[in-house]
Amino acid sequence: MQKMFTEFSTNAILKIGNESLLESYKEAKQPDLFTFIRTNEIEAEIIVDSKPYTIKPNSLLTLTTVQFFQFVQGVDLVVYQFNREFYCIKDHDHEVSCAGLLFFGHVHIPIIDLTDEEQHKFNILNEVFLDELETKDNIQAEMLRMLMARFIIISTRLLKSKEGYVETAQTSKVDLLREFNLLVEAHFKEAHRVAFYAEKLFKSPKTLSNTFAKLNTSPLQIIHERIMLEAKRLLIYTTKTTKEIAYEVGFDDASHLSRLFKKQTGLSPSDFKKQLQNFR
Repeated sequence: MQKMFTEFSTNAILKIGNESLLESYKEAKQPDLFTFIRTNEIEAEIIVDSKPYTIKPNSLLTLTTVQFFQFVQGVDLVVYQFNREFYCIKDHDHEVSCAGLLFFGHVHIPIIDLTDEEQHKFNILNEVFLDELETKDNIQAEMLRMLMARFIIISTRLLKSKEGYVETAQTSKVDLLREFNLLVEAHFKEAHRVAFYAEKLFKSPKTLSNTFAKLNTSPLQIIHERIMLEAKRLLIYTTKTTKEIAYEVGFDDASHLSRLFKKQTGLSPSDFKKQLQNFR
């Protein structure tokens, strides 16, 4: 079972289904989407970053797009997958953002054991998700984002309440790429150069580039993608001009943002805005 929501204007994607959503991960690879996996009465087995995990019955696990994930086995799963454009393009509190506790705030992969009552609440929320996916109107996207925000808030509260939870986003045990993502999330509006982040991480820019190349990305690409995400959000959800948006994301000259925007999307910010208006 799979259901999918897409939004042309933002390239947003939300997928809800069962283990069939994970079949393409029989061979280890990086997910293109942020992923939640919830077990019911049967355990599941996965491999993340070469480490095997057994997800006990009635548990919830979180995966980011920077990990290498392999699905081994599992049935009767509930799976949610979404991209940055679906959830992360809107403002959220730091703890429940895409750089928050569930995704980047823990040394280990967050696996949350659920009580019967907690499992029941998630089952009800899932029914609301599925019902909303059948409701095609002009506020469907906003409703789905609100439901995902609720899902993430509940999950974050549970993670923080469980015995043994330690917030360790700044410890040396955290993967280098996750630390970099956290720093970019905090500083992308004022720091566009890789050297800034390399210094914060006590690494050379070359070391970062060589490390990230093995993960099929680059430090500069991550910085640019985050700037672009914010620029798109402001174009979509505000009436700010390109000049105002450029200033907000750290450019002194709007032409710098326009060049980056066109390189990434093939459109100027103004053309992107016009395209949005044509599809509303």
